[in-house]
Amino acid sequence: MNMRSLSILTCLALVPAIGLAQEGPSFDCAQAESSAEKLICEDTELAALDRRLADRFAAAVTAAQSLDVGADETTDTLRAMQRGWISGRDECWKEPDLRACVKSEYLQREAELVAELMLEPPSQTLELVCGQRALTVDTFATEFSGIRVEEGDSVYIGAQFAADTPGTYYLRSAGGLVMGDGAPRVSDVYGKETTCEIR
Repeated sequence: MNMRSLSILTCLALVPAIGLAQEGPSFDCAQAESSAEKLICEDTELAALDRRLADRFAAAVTAAQSLDVGADETTDTLRAMQRGWISGRDECWKEPDLRACVKSEYLQREAELVAELMLEPPSQTLELVCGQRALTVDTFATEFSGIRVEEGDSVYIGAQFAADTPGTYYLRSAGGLVMGDGAPRVSDVYGKETTCEIR
């Protein structure tokens, strides 16, 4: 057998392995420990979501590292939050529908990453006046919509609350926002709502 034939056979032998790598998640399934990880390894849709989120996270890290101010701090915080998110995803074993919980975790995290680092242009920008609060709200057309709310020097990041609640967003450590169901409403961490006007 000449070297050309051997090379062709080697490439053909690698095709199934390459296909499996493309279908599997971004992590090594041989090292999967949590019920969430094991499910992802068995579910092609969830594995694809995992790969997609890994790509989003890599893009977010690149964007953070390119910031003119606070690049190191932002990158470190981003990595720490991703580790925390993984721990939270693995807590889905407590939910009655493990798969639904895992899928929701991935879609919400993707929305957060896109909104936080503005990995895509916003699909809509609104100026809201909510009582004494003036908010600039950017929404992003990810599968679960992402949201970025600027209030003075503060920025709040969030995502669509659930698959069946379009227009309802949680804001990380800042309450929530409801849009598209009558007048917009913002709530604080205690659940107190304030009706908003669009400027």
